[in-house]
Formats: sequence, structure tokens, C-alpha cells
Amino acid sequence: MSTALNLAFLPLTDCAPLVVALERGYFKQAGLNVTLERTPSWTAARERLDNGTCQAAHLLFGIPFATALGHFGPKARPLVIPWILSRNGQAITLAAKYRGRVTTEAKPLAKEIFARRDAGRPAVFAMTLAPGTHALWLRSWLAAGGINPDHDLALITIPPPQMVENLRQGQLDGFSVGEPWNARAAAENLGYTAITSQQIWPDHPEKALAFTAAFTAAQPATVTAALTALHLAGRWCDDAANHAELAALLSQPAYVGCPSAQILPRLTGTFDFGDGRSIAGDRHAVNFSRRDANHPQPRYALWWLSQMRRWAMTFGAPDYHAITAKIMRPEFYSAALTEIGVTPGQVNLAPERFFDGTIFDPADPERFARAHAVHTARFQPLIPA
Repeated sequence: MSTALNLAFLPLTDCAPLVVALERGYFKQAGLNVTLERTPSWTAARERLDNGTCQAAHLLFGIPFATALGHFGPKARPLVIPWILSRNGQAITLAAKYRGRVTTEAKPLAKEIFARRDAGRPAVFAMTLAPGTHALWLRSWLAAGGINPDHDLALITIPPPQMVENLRQGQLDGFSVGEPWNARAAAENLGYTAITSQQIWPDHPEKALAFTAAFTAAQPATVTAALTALHLAGRWCDDAANHAELAALLSQPAYVGCPSAQILPRLTGTFDFGDGRSIAGDRHAVNFSRRDANHPQPRYALWWLSQMRRWAMTFGAPDYHAITAKIMRPEFYSAALTEIGVTPGQVNLAPERFFDGTIFDPADPERFARAHAVHTARFQPLIPA
């Protein structure tokens, strides 16, 4: 008898392990009867967890932390992260009009951004959810160029599949999103990739497989079984011999619904940025299993919380370690790998270095939150004690 499990996902390349685990039978081998529910936005995916339609979801890494901080209201179900589903594989796309003027640094944008701000016609950039990964990549990149995303431009939310069409209609100056939508903008000559997320932070965590905390407590064996299936699926996804088949599978309307020719190159680490630059064999392209990719390391949670603090998504300093302990659940990761004879990785609290030269030390996340010249953090309580 198999256990039923409903999983929500968005049409992005990094939903691949879920699709492969279903289509190649890894979920079935683990004793699970899984239904994948394609959702149009991150809000819709989270709502399926709240209303009980789904027990787990392919989610932006920041959503469980935003939930814990009250961003989605008191009735939002607490979420946990027992597994990192993917690393890397996102990018920042700029409209074609910036081609030749702006590449990996945002500083050349600043003069125009400020002029449009002062004229009352601000530039418009899009991300997929305010506390999500794409918002943080975009904010970090703009801030490194001296541009404050909360004061110098309009930063709006658009679901991933709608990014390219909004660029086509001339509604956007740029966006941050997962693949294949950056590749599609370049392929259709509507824009170009300024910088990839792995250039901002090599091997960064990207999507989480998040479960509701209640389901995890009630059915721990089901959670572990799902993770064993996803480990096998992730290894299959990372095998270069399978990439063409994977791109074709993802291209189906039920999954990503984008031509495989626009999925395959960046899946393999080959990037045509769309402005004359290119990369071949990028070892930090989207990663589903390599280099202990799935380990929900505490330092990643601490960095996310420091960024939510930096950008005024918290009221005062969050309880970094308590929130991290509630959400990051590496015991499930370890149990799943041990069950199939794989040695789990060790906890790593080493500092992380970013593209702008800053270094995050997990031992002091609050210091990092306060260390940036460009920020929107409320470093003092709103109401004096």
C-alpha cells in the first residue's frame, strides 16, 4: 500500500527532481503515490500548503522564513526545510536597450536610474516574491552599484512565466527569475542576462522542498521516503548523459512548457548571455545533488534572515538561531541518505564570500545585516522602549 503525497511546483527548470522522481518511478519505489500540482505563482503554492491541498512544495528558500516572521498572517501554516532541492540556476535579465552598457555590475545603471527617479518616472524591475531568492539577488546586485531598490526604482512582483511577456510589452527594465525564462528573453532578443545568481554567490541554495511542520511531525517516515526518491532523481538530473532527455521532459506543457532548446544549454552550464558574452561548462550551473547540494545547512538560514533584516522585512533583530532551528531540519536529510547507504555531509559553518567582496560569518548574522551602506533596515525599534 502506497502513501499519498501532493506536491506543488512552479514551471521552472529547478522543479526537475520532482518531475524526474515521478516520471522515472523513484517516488513509487519509495512507496509513495505522488501527485504534482503545477501552480502559477509562489503565492499559489504557499496557499496550497495553507489550505491542506498539498503537504509539500517546491518553494523559494525564503518563504518558510517569511512565514515564521509573520509575512503571510497568523493563520499561515509553519513550514520546515528538510531538503534543499536545487542550487544556482537563476539570473538577472535586463531589457535590450541596456545591451553594451551594463553587464555584471549595476553601477553603470545608477545615473539613469537616479534621473528617472527624480523625474517621477522610475525604472521598473520585477522579482517573483518580496522575501524570495530572486528579490535578494536583485537587491544585492543593485545595492552593490549604489542603487537602493526601495527608494530609487519601482520593484514589483510578477510570477515567473509572465516575466518575458512583460518585457516584450515594454513594461520592465529588468527582472530576476529562475530559468528558463532568462534564456527565453535572450533567445527572443527581448533582453540579455546581466549576471547569473551563481556569479553573485557560487553554489548558493535556491529552491527548498518545504513541508508543513504539522505533516512532518505526523508522518516523518513519509518525509524521509520522499527525500530518498529525490536524492536518486537529483543524481539522474545531474548526469550529463540525461540532460537532453531531461530538457525534453521539462518542456512538456504539464511541467515547464518552454521549448527544450531554451532549457537545455543552461541546464548543461552553457550560457549565451545575449550580448556577446558566453560561458561554457559552468561548474556552478544548476545543481541538484553534487557537492552535498541537498544539505539544509544552518548558515544558509542565518544569511537569509540577515538579508530580511537588512531590507526591513523584520521588526528589530530576528531570533536568528531559534528560527533557524525550527525551520532547518537536517535530521531528515541525514536519515534519508543513511537509509540508501549514502554518507551524509557534515554541518559547515564556514563564512561565505559574495561577488561584491563582502563576507558573511554565520557566527554574527546581525553584524552582516548592519554592514552594508545600502539598506532599508529598521535597526532601532519602531516604538522606543
